[in-house]
Amino acid sequence: MQLGFAFLESGFSRAKNANHTFAMTLMVFIIGTAAYWVYGFALGWGNWFNGPAAPGWWPSLGPGLSALSHGWGIGAHGDGTFKYGLIGTSGFFLTKGFHDVGILALFFLMSVFMETGITIPTGAMAERWNWGNFCLFSAFAPFIYCTFAAWVWGGGWLAQGGVNWHLGSGAVDFAGSGVVHCVGGVMALAGCIAMGPRIGKYVNGKPVPMAGHNILFVMAGTLLLGFGWLGFNPGSTLSGTDLRITFVVVNTVVASVIASIISMIVYWRKSTKWDPGMMCNGFLAGLVAITAPCAFVTPIGASIIGLVAGVLVVYSSIFFEKVGVDDVAGAISVHGACGAWGVISVGLFACGEYGAGYNGIPTPVIGLLYGGGVNQLIMQFIDLAALVTWAFVVMYAWMKFSNLIIPIRPTAEEELKSLDATQMGVLAYPDFEPSAKEGSEVAV
Repeated sequence: MQLGFAFLESGFSRAKNANHTFAMTLMVFIIGTAAYWVYGFALGWGNWFNGPAAPGWWPSLGPGLSALSHGWGIGAHGDGTFKYGLIGTSGFFLTKGFHDVGILALFFLMSVFMETGITIPTGAMAERWNWGNFCLFSAFAPFIYCTFAAWVWGGGWLAQGGVNWHLGSGAVDFAGSGVVHCVGGVMALAGCIAMGPRIGKYVNGKPVPMAGHNILFVMAGTLLLGFGWLGFNPGSTLSGTDLRITFVVVNTVVASVIASIISMIVYWRKSTKWDPGMMCNGFLAGLVAITAPCAFVTPIGASIIGLVAGVLVVYSSIFFEKVGVDDVAGAISVHGACGAWGVISVGLFACGEYGAGYNGIPTPVIGLLYGGGVNQLIMQFIDLAALVTWAFVVMYAWMKFSNLIIPIRPTAEEELKSLDATQMGVLAYPDFEPSAKEGSEVAV
């Protein structure tokens, strides 16, 4: 997955910044994982066992997860549980009490989800992010991600919505349309607004095309991401003996290919061009949208979810560019807008065939269109509202605060010349150098 993001994001960047963009996807993985080990896992899953899902859901992990039973919340019951769980408080540094094999399995799986979520902003904010500030972000971003993950996947208050408020099965997000992708997309939106567009992107208020330097990288990255998704979504069953895994695989594939076809056609109707970049972002939009409902819908439902995502990603990309949000890789639309659609789609298309016991509710997850009423849909909107508020406010505040420590942006001179040359000291393409005209490269 990380290699896929690296190719995709650097391909969408201009040649003079390709090394800087590729390096961000490397180091956000490295710094972010270190921070996750130090504190992120504890915040997100430190009270997992006291959530409404334990011990019946994902039973293949075993009873050792009972060590993840310390947290903080509202309405303490005296036995380690809370009416509204907020964060976990156990598992920092994975010290001696947390060496159970089930805990380590959960740690590893959730680490790669976290890495995906915090990588998303690097594609949107590429080509003008000061390296030192980016490193600060990589260490802090797990806090944003893991705190929200605690609310949905760590037994927190959104997961408890079914138990506390009788709203369906509580917040349902099987593999992370919301927790991973929409959180990352909203963080990207907040970051882009705080940072502003690249120099030269807007002239007299109108967007100027800044073509990526290597569309082949974009397509290669897309295929790598698609392959990785077939580990992420099916792997979220945490049990190879859970035969719903075949539904997850098929639904993931169906949604992605339908979304790519639709986005290709929609964009062609607007531009008369068969744009490979939009084919790729359409493919990813379908993957993002199906990630939350993948275990709970039929293949027909998956195709409809993909169809909507394929349209949404095109119009969302056009909208954000028009309003002045400079998103290099289209990450806000792919992950933010289509991640939001994925969260909502659970409340519409969950077919009632799967999910008994999820979030402590004995009945399967069922949406409005399959006779489940509006309760699950209402819960999904509550989940989405909490997500957008949390991720946007905290990310925007962080960008403003971190700017006081290390400036968000490089100097104008550095940005115009090349971040590869001025910040990395190594050009991705040493046989080329930036020309006097911003945004183009000539051989020397």
